[in-house]
Amino acid sequence: MSVIDIKLAPLVLSKASRTVTKPQGVGGKLLRRPTFVLSVLILGFWVAAPVVLAFLGLDGLNRTGGVNQPPGGGHPFGTDNLGRDVFIRTLAGAGPILTIAPAATAIATVVGAAMGLAAGYFRGIVDDLLMRSFDILHALPGIIAILLVTAAFGRSPVTIMIAIGIFFAPIIARTVRSAVFVETGKQYVESARSQGESTWRILFVELLPNVAPTLIVEATIRLGFAVFASAGLSFLGLGAQPPSPDWGLVVSQNRIFIQTAWWSVTFPALAIMTLVVAVNLIADNLREVLQS
Repeated sequence: MSVIDIKLAPLVLSKASRTVTKPQGVGGKLLRRPTFVLSVLILGFWVAAPVVLAFLGLDGLNRTGGVNQPPGGGHPFGTDNLGRDVFIRTLAGAGPILTIAPAATAIATVVGAAMGLAAGYFRGIVDDLLMRSFDILHALPGIIAILLVTAAFGRSPVTIMIAIGIFFAPIIARTVRSAVFVETGKQYVESARSQGESTWRILFVELLPNVAPTLIVEATIRLGFAVFASAGLSFLGLGAQPPSPDWGLVVSQNRIFIQTAWWSVTFPALAIMTLVVAVNLIADNLREVLQS
């Protein structure tokens, strides 16, 4: 081996070492987590189920058969008190919830991110006004506040989306505000200010991308709560109305048959549980990867 080769060898080794130890992308890290992959599959199943039913024309939501038939035969989840197939209604029931919950979460995320950025960046009187407004909004328990809004303004899906979104927005805003407090002390923000960049640009071009990981995690957590809130409103009679297959409504309608026809309540309740748990596990995995 020549002297030149000997001198170059450490450089080659160093380069190889950097290649081996190069950190994985976020996607690669997430795909290595079984709980994340399983949760995404569960979420994907519930998103696809009502779409596939509609595409195949297998609505059958109000088709009658034997009343309160146990699982088996042509009805894997049995039938309800009106003879409707519980399996088909459980699959279709994901549609109403997965229409309202993501839309409500999107409203909460947009409004909460804007308020959190403003409170964290401007501070002073802006921060005080927003924080006191949040305190007033959260003086009542969440479900009661949402119930009051829906009772006052109606039970339409749009009203429910806005009610849930407005209630969750301050929670997201507080999280974003805390993240902005940390970021505004960093050099890139001071550099942007010294270069004369506009406030709008600093907020949405400089700060927002840097607090995006925190915002994504918080929005995913709120999605799980929005699913539960939507189902809860339907259970209380302020959400979806008959003959909707909404899970909360189905559980409410069939709860009196829990002893004689447990399947008509159990399977929709399990559907709510699997969806909420899947979303929360996705949020946990995102937090661990994005904030590591």
